[in-house]
Amino acid sequence: MKIKVGPSILACDFANLETEIKRAKDAGADFLHVDVMDGHFVPNITIGPGVVSAVRKKTDLPIHAHLMIEHPEDYIDSFAKSGADIISFHIEALGKSRNARLKKANALIKRIKKLNKRPAIAINPATPLSEIKVLLEKLDWVLVMSVNPGFGGQDFIAAVLDKIFELRNIFDGDIEVDGGINDITGRAVVRKGANILAAGTYLFKSDDMKEAIRRLKNDE
Repeated sequence: MKIKVGPSILACDFANLETEIKRAKDAGADFLHVDVMDGHFVPNITIGPGVVSAVRKKTDLPIHAHLMIEHPEDYIDSFAKSGADIISFHIEALGKSRNARLKKANALIKRIKKLNKRPAIAINPATPLSEIKVLLEKLDWVLVMSVNPGFGGQDFIAAVLDKIFELRNIFDGDIEVDGGINDITGRAVVRKGANILAAGTYLFKSDDMKEAIRRLKNDE
């Protein structure tokens, strides 16, 4: 299985964003992972469609807009217009009842596809796969969080390894893992069935991003 790597720009030097984007592409990045936080769903505020639009003008790499926000339905069109290629939203952000979450998730998936973008659903470490199983037939990308969303640089939560393994046994699409990914944890999640790795601190703080990406891809 070919492993793809997406540097998470949350960890980059924003004063030199264009240079950092180019560094990621030159190092062998397959896409850029953009963490969008609203200060409500998660206790942090990051970036919005304007930054995604600026990134889009500077690279031809696919952009994954990871929406860690309440009411993602209000922003899907903006992120699609800004140039995001993959748009993920959190099942936990879609309401208090399971029926409400599933109804809204189905509507979001349909909307993202209508905009000719690739929908993905994200799931937090403590959320069971049962929350999203009925949605899998409508998706080809699932984002498994291996830290609690909100801040970069957190330690990997090993308990998600079983979830990744369980997901791979019922899902043939892309499984991305985000949070605390480095050459050691990256190898662990790949063994469990993940094929896409998002990494921020490990890559952007590396002295040699090309070598760091090579290690994540396990290219000998």
